[in-house]
Amino acid sequence: MRWARPSTWVLPKTLSSIAPSHVWSNADQDPVPPDKWTWTGWTFTQYWLSDLVTVSTWSAASAAFASGLSATDTVLLTLVAALCNAIPTVLNGAVGADLHVPFPVAIRASYGTYFGYFCVASRAILALFWFGVQSSYGGQCVTPIITAIWPSYARLPNHLPKSAAITTQGMVSYVIYHVVQTPFLFIPTHKLQYMFIFKSALVPPMALAMVIWISVKAGGGSDLFHAAPTVHGSQRAWLWLMNMTSITGGFSTLAVNISDFSRFSKKPGSPLWQLPMIPLFKVITGLFGIIAASASQRVYGTVLWSPLEIINRWQGSPGGRAAAFFCSSLWLLAQICNNISANSVSFANDLTTMCPKWINIRRGMVVCMLIGGWALCPWIIIKNGKTFLSFMGAYAIFMAPIAGILFCDYWIIKRRKYDVPALYDPRGIYYYQFGTNWRALACNLVVIVPLLPGLANAVTPNSVHIDTGLKHLYSINYLYGFCLSTALYFALNYFWPDRRTLIPAVVPGVVVAHLAAVDSDVEKISPVLDSKMARHSEKAG
Repeated sequence: MRWARPSTWVLPKTLSSIAPSHVWSNADQDPVPPDKWTWTGWTFTQYWLSDLVTVSTWSAASAAFASGLSATDTVLLTLVAALCNAIPTVLNGAVGADLHVPFPVAIRASYGTYFGYFCVASRAILALFWFGVQSSYGGQCVTPIITAIWPSYARLPNHLPKSAAITTQGMVSYVIYHVVQTPFLFIPTHKLQYMFIFKSALVPPMALAMVIWISVKAGGGSDLFHAAPTVHGSQRAWLWLMNMTSITGGFSTLAVNISDFSRFSKKPGSPLWQLPMIPLFKVITGLFGIIAASASQRVYGTVLWSPLEIINRWQGSPGGRAAAFFCSSLWLLAQICNNISANSVSFANDLTTMCPKWINIRRGMVVCMLIGGWALCPWIIIKNGKTFLSFMGAYAIFMAPIAGILFCDYWIIKRRKYDVPALYDPRGIYYYQFGTNWRALACNLVVIVPLLPGLANAVTPNSVHIDTGLKHLYSINYLYGFCLSTALYFALNYFWPDRRTLIPAVVPGVVVAHLAAVDSDVEKISPVLDSKMARHSEKAG
């Protein structure tokens, strides 16, 4: 068998790219052309309905409830977590909606040409892990589907060792999940709204039906919010903050990478719809998990913190197999939608930026599936609820300062005035010094380093012991990271500004008429644009 020559894998350099001629680029990196501005406020609503009505959102809230907090505590901390996600997501989504560039390109304005790759790589790694976690849940959805058809599947002998952290049955289901999911990976981003609409019409009603059924089975849930927590005093307060941070952390990447989707916005204001929708959907889905977890304790004698665990109890009851098949199939759809919209698209954008000569969005999604879905063995991460919460909390350490700096740079420091062609020029005004904005570097070091001991303790508590103060700091790592990075980045730019990047008007990479909605001073835009385009024409010529 003859291997193809390496040159056959090289992607053609897009002629329409606004990058300088010596920089390799492809169409998936460039500003989105107007014919692909298809996302409206309704699309963002469907997007978050797709992302939040999932097994992981249900499980995160119910796991917090199972940790010893009251139902009221859990609802409040879920609401706070949702606001911590929604506000940065809307603010950072403006970059994509205004300029139609993806996150890996936009981040260069605040981090620098080369240091921006740190953010891209960090998010890519986390997206890989989260892709695997969602795939593991997807595999769990497959098991009751097959069992409902062939009950003997539930008794499939296990031939894998205990150290594998997965059974033969689990591995078979996991393989089938990937077979089902793979065709969906190739849907273009600007056409994903059709998948969101289909999912949002089916999954939320099914989730509500499950909650109603188990509540009726438990004899009602009027006493749910009157039950006292099992932890008290300072232990309760820190447990509240730890769970809030964990739930925030699970979606903290979207506060950073939302530009990968908002760049398809039809209007600059479309991402504003996310502000009420994220808290609404997150709290409702979390409430579903809390009610179901409480009712399951009365019905089955144990807390079932995943909807899939409830479904597994139906298989032997009259009519239970049909219900298990239907509900599991819809949860499977939810996992596929979430995995594509929140993880594979993000990773593909990151890898496209890092390797534009060989990787585009489609190839990036395949790489995400191979590494995140298989090489990382994600079934180990979700082995139990404690590990799951620790994993989610780890997200915030790296994502919070990136979200804070991106927001501060675009809205406060540069006042929504970016030079889009310069973002594609490695030696443009966003090169800073040595390709790094030292202000962003300093902020990341100040924020992340003190949290590393807490991260090590959270993941491996039996082998790493730290001071109580550092442990508590880790419990509020997202709020600490976002607020401190924002304040510090503002202070450093106030006293030591880089005046080359403080341009008087937006220099767009797409149609100027659309940018008038971003910066109404068209008279300022024109001369800057003419001068910029003239310089780029000279380079290209």
